[in-house]
Amino acid sequence: MAGSLTSWPRPHYAPGGGNALLYYKVFGNFDLSHPLNLQQYHTAGQPSWLDVQQYHRSRTAEPFPNPPSDRIWEVLTRDSPLLAAQAEQAPQCVIVRGEVTDPPTLDYLRDTIGIVMWLLDSGGIAVSDPQMLWLWSPDEWREEVFESHQLHADRHTAIMVSPEPGGTSWYHTRGMRKFGRPDLSVRGVNQLYASAVLTLIERFIEFQALGAIIPEGEDVRVKALPPGGRAFHRGNLDDPEFNNTHVAIEWPGGLQ
Repeated sequence: MAGSLTSWPRPHYAPGGGNALLYYKVFGNFDLSHPLNLQQYHTAGQPSWLDVQQYHRSRTAEPFPNPPSDRIWEVLTRDSPLLAAQAEQAPQCVIVRGEVTDPPTLDYLRDTIGIVMWLLDSGGIAVSDPQMLWLWSPDEWREEVFESHQLHADRHTAIMVSPEPGGTSWYHTRGMRKFGRPDLSVRGVNQLYASAVLTLIERFIEFQALGAIIPEGEDVRVKALPPGGRAFHRGNLDDPEFNNTHVAIEWPGGLQ
């Protein structure tokens, strides 16, 4: 029963963070006539803030992939070409979308994970997560997301590494808006510091997912990184690089 569900707490929660946005596209050929079993799918059911809308390709083309003009779909195709090809031919699509105001627990994410799993069991063949630029197969979603029964923030976010002029790299994330928190950005990273920067970003992902807010100008102290690093809030929700605001972590002399 829904009442026996284990809550997903945010032990570092501080009020005043942003709203959590969830957005998934599930492709397939669906039979949604059977009810959502709350106990089986570890969910309290569809909350009032979550919209679940079914579309048919024969009636509208709007929610379906449109390669090659769709930039996000181009990235998904590059990383999962076979799964993307199947999704492109799917006759139906269900969009799962909702925004939660400054959530003090992660129960909203737990419930939505279960609903997506139900959709996959009802004829879904792929889940598009445009916030982290990822395409999930049913087995991957079940094994890596649904069956964990707890938060693994790294499975809901992506760390990207982009080359910069001069041989340095830009480390940046996508997906933190699911937790109502900013994404992360570290520019000008020399290969010498690559491992330490990855560790730093992973810690901040987990810290924020569990409810923390990074203070403006916060000192960043990591043994393997030079002193003087600080965190600054930048950007806005319309920034196409993040689809979110972000925290830029900077050093006075960079990480050359």
